[in-house]
Amino acid sequence: MAKPKSAAFTRIRAEVIRLVGLIPEGKFTTYGSIAVHMNVVARHVATVMSHLTEEESAALPWHRVVSADARISPNMERKLAALQRSRLKAEGMKINREGYIQDTDDHFHVVGPRRDIRWSALKDS
Repeated sequence: MAKPKSAAFTRIRAEVIRLVGLIPEGKFTTYGSIAVHMNVVARHVATVMSHLTEEESAALPWHRVVSADARISPNMERKLAALQRSRLKAEGMKINREGYIQDTDDHFHVVGPRRDIRWSALKDS
């Protein structure tokens, strides 16, 4: 039986999904940039992104989140990486053979400054 998720993880998940939904077309950000803004580690963001439901995947611009070096993750399933590449290219980004986004300064989306949040200390509303 799967272990139930903590209240903190539930809040983190909701915030990652909210922030990904705010990334404008033609822009990208990184797992780490979202993580710094949220005061979590990039692995938390990656975990949320890798466990999106089909409905969330269809509704969110998940393809606009890449690794810290502005690269499509080389660890991603090949078919999914090809989909991410095609979606980013359709939004005007150039991607080299190794999966790196070119002209990053023109396309990088700044999520925001680090927030001073302790997710486990938040009270349920």
